[in-house]
This record gives sequence, structure tokens and C-alpha cells, in this order.
Amino acid sequence: MPLVRYRKVVILGYRSVGKTSLAHQFVEGEFLEGYDPTVENTYSKIVTLGKDEFHLHLVDTAGQDEYSILPYSFIIGVHGYVLVYSVTSLHSFQVIESLYQKLHEGHGKTRLPVVLVGNKADLSPDREVQAIEGKKLAESWGATFIESSARENQLTQSIFTKVIQEIARVENSYGQERRCSLM
Repeated sequence: MPLVRYRKVVILGYRSVGKTSLAHQFVEGEFLEGYDPTVENTYSKIVTLGKDEFHLHLVDTAGQDEYSILPYSFIIGVHGYVLVYSVTSLHSFQVIESLYQKLHEGHGKTRLPVVLVGNKADLSPDREVQAIEGKKLAESWGATFIESSARENQLTQSIFTKVIQEIARVENSYGQERRCSLM
């Protein structure tokens, strides 16, 4: 019988970047055409990776800006983060950098399990942020980068699979740092 592991993942980003669309597409398998600003929603889904099952508890947050104060509920008891910007909005990309800094300060950890997502890749003609910029930012954090389209269900599943893998990678790297050898 597989071990079921609980993982709380917070989805953060500027308003209208597609956080709810990504979460809804992942859990329900459909794209929401209408847009209502999110206050805060939660989604749950069981994901099987290899022999393990993960009960993902997704917290879909209201859009943040560079001045947002991140509540402790976005830090305490959270295993990983999906940081979302729109490839059609340079401002949303800049806000993501600020949010990451706040998370980093709030956690006090050197490594955070993060997947950086450039959403709305289907709107390439309106692009303001190139894929290479997202890739460089993610690399500077030691994070994973994915460009996606919630509308076209492009790599939506991969985002949440990657965040589970990032959580495991960061947890394992901390476990190794704490080992003690006596000679």
C-alpha cells in the first residue's frame, strides 16, 4: 500500500496572471472562461508519483502586489510554492521577484521549494517577458521554471508534479546537511 503524504502548496502571483485557472485546470481538468477576482480558494487532489501518493492541498491566493504583506499562513506549514506571472505582463514578473524575497525572508531558509511559472504562453504575440528571463530568474533561486497555458492545459500537470519533486529535493538536501560524522 503506498504511503500517502500531505503537501500544502501555496500559489502566489500578481492579480490576473492565471493562478486560479492553473489550479482549476489541474484539479477539475477544465478552463474557466469567466474571471472573478479570488479572495482565497483551496483545492485538493491526490497525485501518484512513482510508488508514493501525495495529498496536495493547494491554496489559491488573492493577487498580490509588491507592497503585499504575506500572512504567516503562507509560510507556516507550507511545503512548497508555485509562483505565477503572466508572460504578457512585465509588471507581474517584477512582482514575483518581490514576493520571492518576502518568502525567503519569512522562511529564513536558503532553499525554498519553488516552481516559477510563466503562464499564458498561448498569448505569445502579446509577450512582454521572454522565456529566457524566467529561466534565469528561476536558476538564480535554484528553482524549477515552466512556461504554461492554463487555457490550453499546457504543462499544467507538470507544474504540480514538479513542485512535489522540488519539495522532496529541498527536504532531502536539508537532511544531508544535518548529518554528523564522528571520526
